[in-house]
Amino acid sequence: MTRRAWFHCFSGIAGDMALGALVDAGADLDEVRELCRRIPVGGWGLEAEAVMRNGIAATHINVLAEATTVVRTAAHINGLLDEARLPERVRDRAVAVFGALARAEGKLHNRPPEQVHFHEVGALDAIIDVVGTCAALELLDVDEVHASPVAHGIGMIRSAHGALPNPPPAVVELLRDVPVYGLDIPLELTTPTGAAILAALSVGFGPLPPMSIEASGFGAGTAQLDDRPNLTQVVLGTAVDELVPGQPVQLFEVNVDDATGETLAHTLSALLHAGAHDAWITPILMKKGRPGHMVSALADEAVAVQVSAALVRETGSLGVRGQTLERWPAARSFDEVEVDGLPVRVKVSAGRVKVEHDDAARAAKRLGLPLREVVARAEAEWRLRTNRPDDLGAVDGTGGGPHPDHAERDHHLADVELLHGGPSAGDVAGQPEPDGDAG
Repeated sequence: MTRRAWFHCFSGIAGDMALGALVDAGADLDEVRELCRRIPVGGWGLEAEAVMRNGIAATHINVLAEATTVVRTAAHINGLLDEARLPERVRDRAVAVFGALARAEGKLHNRPPEQVHFHEVGALDAIIDVVGTCAALELLDVDEVHASPVAHGIGMIRSAHGALPNPPPAVVELLRDVPVYGLDIPLELTTPTGAAILAALSVGFGPLPPMSIEASGFGAGTAQLDDRPNLTQVVLGTAVDELVPGQPVQLFEVNVDDATGETLAHTLSALLHAGAHDAWITPILMKKGRPGHMVSALADEAVAVQVSAALVRETGSLGVRGQTLERWPAARSFDEVEVDGLPVRVKVSAGRVKVEHDDAARAAKRLGLPLREVVARAEAEWRLRTNRPDDLGAVDGTGGGPHPDHAERDHHLADVELLHGGPSAGDVAGQPEPDGDAG
């Protein structure tokens, strides 16, 4: 089963906020720390602090690193990751994040990605943030990363290159083709490290994807914001099957308060004759307290014009309203059986066999039998002919075992046989009826 992580970036995202959210959601900090220690660099520590942001409990990650003038290239960092002997998915994800950073910086500075010199993002704290986030995703067994649209601040920020516009050019480049939006907050809400994590690891951006939620957590930024919590949220869970798109279908409706019952009945027939999948009438209360009816029809787009025209023509309505819906019809097949020599069609779908009402009614009239008796015989005949066990529900769709009415019928027929000393003309054995047309 696929496990998903969804980052909600309502106040942006940074590397420490992503890691803090995952630790807050259950990633073991000691195990994250142990995996990060495989990187062949020293002089750092990793701590987690429980904090509050606008009334919400969260985890703030502190990477304690010694000040250094070392400037690492993308190739240097890849060498460190190779030497670390990290779990495969941790290494691959970390390489992807730094690769995204290198491509973005390379484009901005007009040089090959492998020759890019990382400044802030090559520092120890950024390396630990990235590898720690990838390690936390692995510890939480996350298969897919998703994210919401990403928030950004405004104004100017300071960097190793001097003053830069906010959001920084690298962030803008990293989040190309990603849904973003700006907030009137003069702070760097989304950092290059946070943007690279999303750009490299996310398989989709948008609302919370379909999942069975198992855990969530909040990672805190350092700054306090006035109008919102400075947090990144992560939601963890197991993916659930998404509903596949259905067949497009048009729903047409009119409200009428001056149509007779005969007119309404004729309208339903006309709508079905025009090609509607289904048509129905709903009693409603209209303006001024007048009772009326809503006439509805469901039709494919190919016959939409003729169905809507029939609806207006037959009801006399001055207009029609409509909307596009989706339908998921179950697969079905059609068959035919005989009841005392008369053909009766049946519709078969998974877990159900249903007798066509018009055929059953016609046979019941000719044979002089109750309608439910003909229905029961047709179903039994289909099961016998197809060698199917009695596990398909009858017309009520209950499935499994005989219909309650059938049990009552069988009991009644047994009584008739005992009283009259032989099988009745309508028993399940299918004895021939007396000559003559009962209808």
